[in-house]
Amino acid sequence: MDGLRGCSRSRRSRAGRARARRLGSDAVSRSSEAAHARLYASAIARILARAHRHGSEDLDAVAERPVFVLGAPRSGTTFLAGAIGRVPGLVDLGELKPWKAAIPRLVAASEDEAAKELRGMLETVRRYGLVRHLRAVEQSPETAFVLGAVLRAYPQAAIVHMLRDPRDVASSLLQKGWLRAGREGRDDVGEPYGHYARFWVEPGRVEEFDEADDARRAGWAWRRYVTAARAAPSATVEVRYEELAADPEAASEPLAAHIGADPVILARALSRMHAESVGRWHRNLTPEQVAEVESEAAELMEE
Repeated sequence: MDGLRGCSRSRRSRAGRARARRLGSDAVSRSSEAAHARLYASAIARILARAHRHGSEDLDAVAERPVFVLGAPRSGTTFLAGAIGRVPGLVDLGELKPWKAAIPRLVAASEDEAAKELRGMLETVRRYGLVRHLRAVEQSPETAFVLGAVLRAYPQAAIVHMLRDPRDVASSLLQKGWLRAGREGRDDVGEPYGHYARFWVEPGRVEEFDEADDARRAGWAWRRYVTAARAAPSATVEVRYEELAADPEAASEPLAAHIGADPVILARALSRMHAESVGRWHRNLTPEQVAEVESEAAELMEE
């Protein structure tokens, strides 16, 4: 009898632990769903303020021609996407938080699966943000790493790559401290800052990245983002930060042709660009830091 009672208690104990695991899993799932909902709510709230803008009545045609602005972080993508979004018929969605948060996971998915999910996210935000009559401009730098899936989801999309001197990018990244060893805090989608290897670090080089100098990590980031952004040259126009700062009107012409925008209006929007931040690395980086950045970026700098 005691043996039977012992077996019964053991079964109840196992059942209790299993139930606790299920409850814990459910709680994590609910927490994850709530966080996901907050990302959507934040993105939609930002976009709703722009819903009044005049657009097209051909919603199907508009949906198929989004613009994706790519580039390494601190390359001027926010400015460029904002300028494009001021052109009539287009709307800058910013860095869509649900989209940005999903990319580290989607890089490991099949291209078809990633394309379906990416399109679903963008169309959800456009619909609830009341901007389906406007061409979307999305500016998450990480989109470069799922570029094949993006073009599968939107074959008519226009890709714009903002390219900036890696030493100026590194100077800005070092100032922000996003990749700095010991940096605490999280970004706008909950990803932690610091020296740890992101999803874009090559397999087998995680420890090397973790142990690298801060300046080298910044150059490493530039190299990986630029390489990814150049994966679809036929669909992409490259805009050089320094050329845009020097002559916005001349630099805007090929960009306007690529995205199908009025060149005069686009040039006016881009005229707010200034050259003060060009070449800051001369003042902000030590010779040792410059060497660290160039050890990662030199080959692409020559192209």
